[in-house]
Amino acid sequence: MLSQEDYLMIKTLKKRGVYNKDIAAELGIHPRTVSRALRRGSAPAPERQARGSKLDPYKPQIDRLLAEGVWNAVVILRELQAQGYDGGSTILRAYIHPQRAQRRGQATVRFETPPGRQLQSDWGEVTTTIAGEAVKVCFIVNTLGYSRRFHFWCSDSQDAEHTYEGLIRSFEYLGGVTEEVLVDNQKAAVLEHRAGAAPQFNPRFVDLAGYYGFVPRACQPYRARTKGKDERMVGYIKQHFFVRYRSFESWVHLNQLAEQWLAQEADLRVQGTVKEVVAERFLREAPALQPLPSVRYDTSYHERRQVAWDGYIDVRGNRYSVPSPFVGQTVAVHLGLDGSLRVYAEEVLVAQHRLQAASQGWVSVPDHHRQLWQSTLTVEQRPLAAYEAVL
Repeated sequence: MLSQEDYLMIKTLKKRGVYNKDIAAELGIHPRTVSRALRRGSAPAPERQARGSKLDPYKPQIDRLLAEGVWNAVVILRELQAQGYDGGSTILRAYIHPQRAQRRGQATVRFETPPGRQLQSDWGEVTTTIAGEAVKVCFIVNTLGYSRRFHFWCSDSQDAEHTYEGLIRSFEYLGGVTEEVLVDNQKAAVLEHRAGAAPQFNPRFVDLAGYYGFVPRACQPYRARTKGKDERMVGYIKQHFFVRYRSFESWVHLNQLAEQWLAQEADLRVQGTVKEVVAERFLREAPALQPLPSVRYDTSYHERRQVAWDGYIDVRGNRYSVPSPFVGQTVAVHLGLDGSLRVYAEEVLVAQHRLQAASQGWVSVPDHHRQLWQSTLTVEQRPLAAYEAVL
């Protein structure tokens, strides 16, 4: 069955003018399957999952044994039987067989990609000083497979939203998008990836891939060295940038120095494997990159809130005003990585604020509650005769 990743590859190749029959040959499918996918505009809806097998509960144990170098099916079968497995050896051998390619020796042939083909992405961590305090810094490194030009961005988190933001900033720094992006099996991008099976990507990562036109790829389990070009850059940054610069005034200052260092040092180095200045080699890769979309992808956190009776929503320990017509309704809240807060009702922007600590007080816009206060302050008018009757 055609996966979402296959459809993204079809869409990308078709955009470059590749014929349907050549796309089909590349993916190992029939040309009519390519035509149907392009007419449909998406991958087919997933079919009902097949019933699990007796081996399913034991697959994590099998993967662990394979990672430890145990490839003898008889030995693995005995291990599983000791834990209660009552299935046969045929299904076990069928599960092990596709993974035997991982066993081929300890040496790895270096895999070189053509210009514009691949970007490798990874995270690193380091402790440094920001505004006079020791801070753990997370930095995402994105490296072009052909030219080895890379970009990195620092933040206080490596969750999904920061991963997507880091990728976008790298695309913008490099001036374009590669055909595919290779990631590790982190939850921000990959929900599940078992050996011998296709990875299950995070739906929002697939959405990001479709928006920018790249195909998501994931390293095989226990084969992180597939992404070795990028992992070496993590060490390079720690041993060079964070040794030269040991303190920063702010996060903004840190990332400004990072891009300055990239342009003045990292781009001008002679890369050890290709024996060429990175910036000069990138000149041959830049024309092969896909153009950036006209509108930037929204990397903000998406949450939902109910507007209270007083016209406020609670967000991260503080309260923010929303126009009074939306009292009692559920609204969508987008929290930007830049500290912005946007409120949407039925996909229409109805309020904007800046996030601030509760100690600074509630955040209000007077016009939001003008109608609410007018209705509250209305005083009922009664004739004097009503009071005389009481007396």
